[in-house]
Amino acid sequence: MDALARAQGIRIGVDLGGTKIEVAALDARGTTRERRREATPSGDYAGTVAAVTRLVAEVERACGIGAGAAPVGVGAPGSLSRSSGLLRGANSVCLNGMPLRRDLEAALGRPIGFANDANCFALSEAIDGAGRGALVVFGVILGTGVGGGVVVDGRLVEGANGITGEWGHNPLPWPDDDERPGAACFCGQRGCIETWLSGPALARDAAMRSSEAVVAAARSGDERCRRALDRYENRLARSLAQVINIVDPDVIVLGGGLSNVARWYDGVPSLLERHVFSDRIATRIVRPVHGDSSGVRGAARLACAPDHMPA
Repeated sequence: MDALARAQGIRIGVDLGGTKIEVAALDARGTTRERRREATPSGDYAGTVAAVTRLVAEVERACGIGAGAAPVGVGAPGSLSRSSGLLRGANSVCLNGMPLRRDLEAALGRPIGFANDANCFALSEAIDGAGRGALVVFGVILGTGVGGGVVVDGRLVEGANGITGEWGHNPLPWPDDDERPGAACFCGQRGCIETWLSGPALARDAAMRSSEAVVAAARSGDERCRRALDRYENRLARSLAQVINIVDPDVIVLGGGLSNVARWYDGVPSLLERHVFSDRIATRIVRPVHGDSSGVRGAARLACAPDHMPA
């Protein structure tokens, strides 16, 4: 690390998503110094690695620090196999089976912190976001896919298999008859929570082009879309109730595009009681403080801590 990067505590986070790549430089106070964002090269693994490398270099130049000077953390979909080091379980399927961490380290010329993108979101919100001060935080991504991450006492928990928080690839709990067996999931199963709660799933349920269109139409009085949101809210409540029964978090922070739907924050808590195994429910369900920047901020938290501990 060069003297300027060291003095300012600059670290770089990379949020590698299915639709966009975001790269940001944070200083020691957590202030964003520079940011770049562009569309992810669709289905192009080599192009994705090249885009990340170029954006990191652009951010370093904009911060006035030397090439390769700043530590880097990367959040990506899926998880790394503990046995092979290859990525698995990403809904950006061109990344699956690839040595993404090794290739990025080679391209960037330095070791990197690396974690699932939902884990980065959870870490960001637990450290200085909506879950600040809570012992157990469950961070949720409701977007192109459905992911989650668990942070306990400020420490990211990944588990023996590196899959802690993967609630999206469990079956929809307490399914109604018309919810069986559920749609096929890219993971090879049927009826996964992701097939019900992702943005594309909501759009399919309402026969609309996008989840944003469903929400907008419901606000304008479209009854079909309103009923689709009712079903979504009920499924979200059931799915989060299962998480509460297993993890019992103090706070659940919703992220991703569908976290912007205001009705979840009143409607979902009112539906939990039927399914949570407790006489009272103290878990709070809240909006993120850092919005769609939480992923890149959490990735930056990994930059000086390849063992996934916040630095």
